[in-house]
Amino acid sequence: MKSPQSPEDDAAQAALDGWLVLIASLPTENPPARMLILRTLESLGVAMLREGVYILPDHEDKRRAVAHLAEYVVKNDGSAQVFRARSLDAPQQGALRALFDRSARYEALVKVIEGLRLGFGVSDPAALARVLHKQRREYEAVAALDFFPSAARERAETALARAEAAIRDLLYPPSSAQTRAPVERLLRRSWATRRPLWADRLACAWLIRRFIDPEAILVWLDKGEPCPREALGFAFAGARFDNSEARVTFEEMLARFELGKNQALARIGAIVHFLEVQGTVVPEAAGVQTLLQGASRRSSSEDELLREAEKTFDLLYDAYYEPGAR
Repeated sequence: MKSPQSPEDDAAQAALDGWLVLIASLPTENPPARMLILRTLESLGVAMLREGVYILPDHEDKRRAVAHLAEYVVKNDGSAQVFRARSLDAPQQGALRALFDRSARYEALVKVIEGLRLGFGVSDPAALARVLHKQRREYEAVAALDFFPSAARERAETALARAEAAIRDLLYPPSSAQTRAPVERLLRRSWATRRPLWADRLACAWLIRRFIDPEAILVWLDKGEPCPREALGFAFAGARFDNSEARVTFEEMLARFELGKNQALARIGAIVHFLEVQGTVVPEAAGVQTLLQGASRRSSSEDELLREAEKTFDLLYDAYYEPGAR
């Protein structure tokens, strides 16, 4: 794998190649053409200096693409001019390079991969492999428009490679490996809980989809309705996963699947615990309660409610997650 360039290399390359600047007024009376132009700009990885002013590193392949796009804009009753900017000082070069910083997207990718690793040895390896393959495609899409590779890119590539190697070992264990006790497969299983959905049941459903069984089928049961025999019940009396004297179901599932070492999940567990049975006050719980109440009021079905709640739990996880922390 090619090592990322140093900042000095980046500056030298940018100074050598310069920048392409496209000043365009997009057609307003031709929505399809306008949409195609915007999508093409996105696919080129341009940065927008201000409305109608777009910039790219001045590479030969980009020159041809931008020139063709400018011709298309003009043919569709817009206006476009292309300039090449050179001889910029170091602060200007740095400011322009910062517009193309992909670090945040790489770090988000690493978060997903590290979260996925929590399911190794628990979830079905084939399901994990499919999810990881999507992350590989996402990485390649970001890298294709990463004009100034950084340490964040290397971290994402390393995290992907390690996760892929681990999944290969799960799918095709080495013949010399010690025989392990069989682990229950959790691929595309049905998971059932009862209506109405509130913090614990919603958090458990999010946990299942996010970390345990990415392709889970969720079933919502009415009061008194028996749990289907093939389904794994959660968060109701008599279910496979239920409250204990000290913990709500979300916390029980963290313990059963050995996910409690993840500090982000543990902090979410504390919020869910407080919302369900009170106890130790968690300052963030009031805000989460308000968000879940709003989601409940605006949702017309349990599936829609879960989609809204998943946004809240995803944001909490992103806020609490620290790379390398367990």
